[in-house]
Amino acid sequence: MKLLEMNHVKKDFKDLSVLKDISLEVNEGEVVAILGPSGSGKSTLLRCATLLETMDEGSLAYCGTPATVNTDGGKTEYVGKNELKELKNNFGLVFQNFNLFPHYSVLKNVTDAPIHVQKRDKDEVIAEARELLKKVGLEEKEDSYPCQLSGGQQQRVAIARALAMNPKMLFFDEPTSALDPEITAGILKVLRDLADEKMTMIIVTHEIAFARKVADRVIFMDGGVIVEEGKPEDVIDNPSNERTKAFLQKLS
Repeated sequence: MKLLEMNHVKKDFKDLSVLKDISLEVNEGEVVAILGPSGSGKSTLLRCATLLETMDEGSLAYCGTPATVNTDGGKTEYVGKNELKELKNNFGLVFQNFNLFPHYSVLKNVTDAPIHVQKRDKDEVIAEARELLKKVGLEEKEDSYPCQLSGGQQQRVAIARALAMNPKMLFFDEPTSALDPEITAGILKVLRDLADEKMTMIIVTHEIAFARKVADRVIFMDGGVIVEEGKPEDVIDNPSNERTKAFLQKLS
């Protein structure tokens, strides 16, 4: 089943064309890593996919349900507010800078949205949240506040919080870029475990070794377009495009 479909997406910021005709599909259980230099449009693509930015042109659908409607003028229009709210239940998003509520405990950060937004049973949500904190190795920290946690611990809380909404897919925007290498390893292990459980994930990352090991498909973006796409062993180990080769050489 296709969980995400984006077709002919374009996005400009004033005179700067950031996304130029990008199409992307993600299937259930698939892990897609998006690589590319800074300014290539990776984060903007993710923000369009998660409704944080509006596309200028193109279509977007989650699990076969459209989030956009076709218009005669070519400009993208979105479905109604209530429909979008419903569609947002399909995905979770983990930011590079954690975005936790500083005045909430770890447990409240994880349980707040399922209880108040999804209106789920409080006891059930708390029990699930405790399981998720255990899964990310933070069962001892449920009463702590974000300021009492390391960056890596905060990122693990952010992952647990995204999972607490029971999404069909998770988006990650550079989940390890604010962390040092030792802490990064812990976060990548959490993502590897999720991949083993067949969680659908779209990950914007600079972690080439991780992408090679965990992703089913790697997308290389540059200059607002998808330059190359395929299995990790093809795109990372045997890139056919000169821009991909140059980028990977720089990183290694």
